[in-house]
Amino acid sequence: MLYNVKITTIINPLDWLAPHSCRGCGRTGDVLCDCCKKNISLSIFKKCPNCGVEKSSNFCQRCADFPICFVLGKREGLLAILIHDFKYNSVRAIGPKLAELLASRLPDLPKNTVIVPLPTATHHIRERGFDHTFFIAKQIAKLKGVKVQKIFIRTANTVQVGADKSTRLAQAEHAFMIKPGTKISQTITYILFDDVWTTGASMKSALKKLREAGASNIIIALLATSSLD
Repeated sequence: MLYNVKITTIINPLDWLAPHSCRGCGRTGDVLCDCCKKNISLSIFKKCPNCGVEKSSNFCQRCADFPICFVLGKREGLLAILIHDFKYNSVRAIGPKLAELLASRLPDLPKNTVIVPLPTATHHIRERGFDHTFFIAKQIAKLKGVKVQKIFIRTANTVQVGADKSTRLAQAEHAFMIKPGTKISQTITYILFDDVWTTGASMKSALKKLREAGASNIIIALLATSSLD
């Protein structure tokens, strides 16, 4: 069964009328001031999200079969606040800021690069009023001068928030699929994008499906990682 989404959330007019304040220092004027944004950009995440071992570059020598991975940081402190307010409080002004920060971590990309957001559960889209992963993916694509495409579609509306690791792994295997009729090319660079890596279940499932469909050039991009035992 495939799912279509109808947006039912009403956006509060105060989201546009009230002045924003920086989530880091509280300064009025923007959701993230230049100083706090710089602090995030200067903080380099050095651990492989797949194995947790510290690495010297964006490629993990230990995880030989795992793609190059670009991560803003660990989901804690200011980054955690930004992601939470963007996703759960519908502060959309935070989206472009997160996209700009992650785009700055990415290298120059081939023109035929396609950014592929992992599919958000449809009831989450209805609750929040927008698809948060697609929202940021579009912003990154615009900044990097590449395309964005919804390659994956939901086949089940399972909820992973609050689930343990084994449950997440089982759910992710059957939660989505590549959209029928989608052509996957070996010459295209695909950037799999998700907001937060917890167990990595969704990302690993997407990676497997994309490789099985014929993709050979794959990069992973994440806003943050969060451990789940």
